[in-house]
Amino acid sequence: MKNKLGFTFSHFRGDLLGGITAGIVALPLALAFGLQSGLGADAGIYGAIFISFFAALFGGTNTQISGPTAPMTAVSMIVIAGMIATFEGDLTLALPAILAVFILSGIFQIVLGLLKIGSYIRYIPYPVVSGFMSGIGVIILITQMLPLMGYYPKEDSALIDSYKVEAKEILLNRVLLERGDEATLNISDYENVIRSAPAISAADIEKEAKTIAASNSSGVIGSLKTLGRAIHNINFTDLIIGLVTIFIIYGFKRITTAIPSTLVALILVTLGAFFILGPEGYKTIGTIPSGFPPLRWEIFSEFSLVSIRPYIFTALSLALLGAIDSLLTSVVADNMTKTKHNPNKELIGQGIGNSIAAIFGGIPGAGATIRTVVNINSGGKTKLSGMMAGVLLLMVLLVLGPTASMIPAAVLAGILVTVGIGVLDYRGIRSIPYIPKSEVLVMVLVLILTVFVGLIEAVAIGLVFASILFMKSISDVVEHRTKAAPLQEFSREVTWKDEEKYFDKIKDKVYIKHLDGPLFFGFASRFQDMFSALPQIEIVVIRMDKVPYVDQSGLIALEDAILDLSEKDIKVAFTDLHGQPLDMFKQYNILPKIVPEEQSFESFEDCMAWIKEALKTK
Repeated sequence: MKNKLGFTFSHFRGDLLGGITAGIVALPLALAFGLQSGLGADAGIYGAIFISFFAALFGGTNTQISGPTAPMTAVSMIVIAGMIATFEGDLTLALPAILAVFILSGIFQIVLGLLKIGSYIRYIPYPVVSGFMSGIGVIILITQMLPLMGYYPKEDSALIDSYKVEAKEILLNRVLLERGDEATLNISDYENVIRSAPAISAADIEKEAKTIAASNSSGVIGSLKTLGRAIHNINFTDLIIGLVTIFIIYGFKRITTAIPSTLVALILVTLGAFFILGPEGYKTIGTIPSGFPPLRWEIFSEFSLVSIRPYIFTALSLALLGAIDSLLTSVVADNMTKTKHNPNKELIGQGIGNSIAAIFGGIPGAGATIRTVVNINSGGKTKLSGMMAGVLLLMVLLVLGPTASMIPAAVLAGILVTVGIGVLDYRGIRSIPYIPKSEVLVMVLVLILTVFVGLIEAVAIGLVFASILFMKSISDVVEHRTKAAPLQEFSREVTWKDEEKYFDKIKDKVYIKHLDGPLFFGFASRFQDMFSALPQIEIVVIRMDKVPYVDQSGLIALEDAILDLSEKDIKVAFTDLHGQPLDMFKQYNILPKIVPEEQSFESFEDCMAWIKEALKTK
C-alpha cells in the first residue's frame, strides 16, 4: 500500500539491495565529478547524497537514481570557474554566489514541473540528443587530459610568471576603480595609483597570476591551449596511476560485472599508491570533512542579487539541462520496468533535490542512467531504492570521510576518462552512413557547438535546425503525395477508386486535388503555387480525407487560393472535412463565409451529385 508520497515497503528487500548497489556505483563517480567541478570531491558526494534522496522521495520515476552527472558537471565546472574569476580567484568569496545559482537552478526546475514543461522534453529529436551527449563526452575527455598527466596550471611556476605583468595591471586597475567611476577620474588619480604600485605585494601579484593561469587553462579551449605545456611537464607518477585506473576499470569488467569496476579501481589503486608511494608521493583529492554536511548559511547571509544577476540565464540553462538529462533516464527506466513515469513530478523532485543539495554545498545533478540501470537490475522497484542510495552515501561519508582524503587525484581523472568514453553516443555515430545527411548535419553541428560554444546554445540551435529540416522534409513528402489533375489525366495518376467511373462524364471541367498530410506553413506556399497554375475549369474539388491537421498559415494559403479561384468564377467544394481541420475552417470562417456549407460534403459521391447539378445549371 502506497502512502501519500507514493512509495511502498512491499519490495523492501529489492529496494535495499538496489539502493546499496547503486550507491556503491555512485561513490567514485560522485568524488570524481566533485573534483572536476572545481568545488572539491566533498561537494560531489554532498550532491549525490541529497539529490539521490530527495529526488527519489518527491520525483515521478520510481526506480530513478539521481546525483551528479557528466553533463551537469560539465556546465557546473564552467559556471564555477567563471564565478571564481569574478571574485578575484577566491573560492571562499565566490562560494555563496555559486551555491545561490545552483539553488536558483533547482527552483527553475520546480517551476518547469509546475508549468508541465516536462511533457515536451520527449519531442527533442534524437540527432540533437546524440550530438549533445557525444559533445559532453568530448568535453570530459579534453578537460581531463591535464589532470591525467598530473599537470596543474596553478603549480606551473613558469606559466604563472608569464602572467605576472597582466596580474599587476589588473590589480592596478582594480585600485583605480575603487577610487570612482572612470568618468569621474582625473589625472591625479592615475598618478596616485602609479605611485602606489610598489604597495602591491608580490604575494598579491602571485595570487592574481595563479587565478589568471587557472582561468585561461580551464574548459575545452583552455585545456587545448595548455596541452603543449602539460606534455612537456608530465608527472609520470600521476600518469601511471591514471592509466592503471583506466586499465582496471575496463579489465575487471571482463572478469565480472557483479562488482562495479570503478569501485574496484578506486580501492586497489588508492591502496597501491598509499603503500608503495606513501601519502606524500602523490597528489590527493584534498581533505574531505568528516561528519554530517554543514549547512551553508552564508548563501543567505551574504546573498547579493548583483553577484548572481549575470548568472540567472546560466541557472535556467542548468535547470533545462538537468530536465533533459533526468527525463531521458526516466524513459530508459520505463522501458526496463514497463512502467510510465510522471515527467512533471520528476522535474519537481529533481528541483527539490538540487536546491537542498546546494544548501549543503553540493554540486547539482540529475537522473543518472547507469546508476538507474544498476538499481533496476539489482531489484530496485520503488522510490525507496533511490533514498537508500543516498543514505548509504551518507554513511560512507560519516565513517570513511577522512580515509577518502587519501584517494589520488589521478585515480578520479582516470575514472572520468572512462566516463567520457562511455558518454559518447556510439549508436548515433555508427548510424551516420545510413541516416539522412540533414540529420548528420544536425548531429555534428550540435556536437561542435556543445564542445566549443555552450551546451544550451548547442541544444537551442540544434532544435531550430532540426525543426527547419523536419518541416522541409514533411512539406516535400506532402507535395510528393499530393495528387492534383483534371479527371481526364487520371489514367496517368494513382487514382482513388471512387473517382474512376466519372472520367468520361466530367472530362476536364472539374479539377480534383488530393491532400495527403498536414496543411501547415511548410507547405502553404507550394499549395498556393499549385492553384495558381490551374487551367480553365469550372469546379475545384479539394479532398480532405487524409488531412489530420491545418495551421494558421495553411488556412491563410487556402483562403487566398479560394479567393483567387472565385475571381475566375471557379467554384470550390470540400469532401470529408472532419476533426481539427473542420473546427479551424469554421473558426476562421472559411465555412460558411467563403465556401457555403452546402459545398462541403461528407463523401465524394454526395459531391458528384452536386457537381452534376452545378454543371447543368452553368
